[in-house]
Amino acid sequence: MTDGLAVQAFAALAQETRLAIYRRLVEAGPMGLPAGALAEALEVPAPTLSFHLAQLRGAGLITQRRSSRSLIYAVDVGRMTDVIAFLSDRCCSGQPELCLPSTRTRTDARPRRKAV
Repeated sequence: MTDGLAVQAFAALAQETRLAIYRRLVEAGPMGLPAGALAEALEVPAPTLSFHLAQLRGAGLITQRRSSRSLIYAVDVGRMTDVIAFLSDRCCSGQPELCLPSTRTRTDARPRRKAV
């Protein structure tokens, strides 16, 4: 992945609604979701959703296919893998295995202190 493609992907994800759409599509997997289901789940008006989907498609992060009268959107797993690899390929002085996800992948998943 080139720096330019990475910047395009990060720019597309650097907006709250688009990030929510992308995360929902990641959850759905390669089968994807119809645009209407996305709009309903995220409570986004159809024109706004279309705008954001176009941005994500333009960055190559999602795909679109027609199924009867519905447009189905899905995450492009290959591109997602490329973006993750771009972030981690130079990790830890050439030891990318040190950057593999652990069981605690979210930074906000810190252990809570017990109340005293």
